[in-house]
Amino acid sequence: MTDPVISVADALGRHGAAGTVFLDATWTFEGGPQPRVAGCIPGARQIDIDTVKDEASPLPHMLPPPDVFERHARALGINRDSELIVYDRMGLFSAARVWWMFRAMGHDSVRVLDGGLPLWLTAGGPVENGPAGDWPQGDFTADFQPHRLAGREDVLDAVTSGAHQVLDARPAARFAGSAAEPRPGMRSGHMPGALNLPFVQLLNERGELAGHPDHFRAAGLRDDTPVITTCGSGVTACILALGLERLGRTAAVYDGSWAEWGSRDDTPIEAGRD
Repeated sequence: MTDPVISVADALGRHGAAGTVFLDATWTFEGGPQPRVAGCIPGARQIDIDTVKDEASPLPHMLPPPDVFERHARALGINRDSELIVYDRMGLFSAARVWWMFRAMGHDSVRVLDGGLPLWLTAGGPVENGPAGDWPQGDFTADFQPHRLAGREDVLDAVTSGAHQVLDARPAARFAGSAAEPRPGMRSGHMPGALNLPFVQLLNERGELAGHPDHFRAAGLRDDTPVITTCGSGVTACILALGLERLGRTAAVYDGSWAEWGSRDDTPIEAGRD
């Protein structure tokens, strides 16, 4: 199995190689495309999850239909055989979301830069200012993998049947319902029976993915049960999915996450447990 995470040292060796594409996947809660600032990895192309999304959904940055994703990927010059290295400027936050999107669309050659731009800079990696330049249209072809995506009905089935375990990446206080959600109109709490593993627990002090089986077991995850990961809006759930992938387990990501679940009045909620 190929490690879904790539070290800065290995990424430096791949920079500039034919067929390798670096993707800046930086996203913030303010949303919208982030400006290309001084200190970008040379040649990196920007991908914005608030642009590459399902325009028909009222929920934030939902996975778009395969044909829409394919169009965006081709516009970024991505080919069927491109080796993708995804990073963000925070370390490891939204890059995992873009990794998951490409895996959900059947592209296996995609890895997340461990520690992101901060560790790249610490290692003396090259940077540039100004626009990224031009590239030819790609020939990327989407091959949707439905087992990587979970919907509301899948989660409802999971919390009633126990066929899947639900693992929530939000901070403990939000999971317990003792802290308000950052999005207005959201109820507080968690899905009945869900487990909590705040995504920051998978990161070390350098922002690298330091997830170990014990992190997941301590949260109550069983080795023999399929997993659905969730969070606030489907971003940090992908960090849990990335950590599980590194351990040889494929999780389904609940794309709507709490943005959908917490905004409805027909979805069951528990609160008061942390």
